[in-house]
Amino acid sequence: MIKSIIIDDETRARKLLSTIITDYCPELSIEAECEDLPSGIKAIKKYNPDIVFLDIEMPGHSGLELLNFFTEDEINFNVIFTTAYNEYAVQAFRFSAIDYLLKPIQHGQLKEAVQRYNKRRDKQNAVQLKNLKETLSNTGSWDDKRIAVPSGQTIHFFKPSEIIMIKGEAAYSEIHLANGNKMLASRNLRHFEEMLAPIPVFFRSHKSYIINRRAVVQYVKSDGGYLKLTNGMDAGLSPDKVNDFLRQM
Repeated sequence: MIKSIIIDDETRARKLLSTIITDYCPELSIEAECEDLPSGIKAIKKYNPDIVFLDIEMPGHSGLELLNFFTEDEINFNVIFTTAYNEYAVQAFRFSAIDYLLKPIQHGQLKEAVQRYNKRRDKQNAVQLKNLKETLSNTGSWDDKRIAVPSGQTIHFFKPSEIIMIKGEAAYSEIHLANGNKMLASRNLRHFEEMLAPIPVFFRSHKSYIINRRAVVQYVKSDGGYLKLTNGMDAGLSPDKVNDFLRQM
């Protein structure tokens, strides 16, 4: 069984999630239902759960304050946040590669989150939680934020300015960095397109490419049209994307 704990100040929300888990995710056991973060911390230390369903906004304590009660080595569980946040905040969860359930919670999204956990089965990286906290609290430029890129059993964090180009390779994506390195990410190009949509410097130039517009040095019209980038590589530019690209540049 996968041990879980629910932490939410709303009784109705706790009961709803508990019922959905019981009805649709029988592989999960609910060890405790907690109405605030302090009681949730005690339950985590007592039951050593695999998954913590954590409301991010509660009176007195934010769910993100979980970090204040554990060292990095003690975070040997996965957090799935429950939230009624808007799309801007949802992007923060995507950037940090942390699972979330949008309220009102539906059984389909819960099952998908549990399936993703079953595929990973690794403990959550405390850096992911720190990155989420910084992203949510940071009202500065997007270049101050960090983007989480999963690669195998590792999650790398980059500033937007460090990413020159992303090339789609079926279910994977090849990330090309400003320092000349590249890495294979275990996410398809659509995942990164949705994640990076709020950051204006990124542009889906082709079915196989997302580029950082600041890294473009030339638009070459011959051979169907393509872009030359600061790292010396070329990226495709679809004919139907040319006008949008030129307007944004």
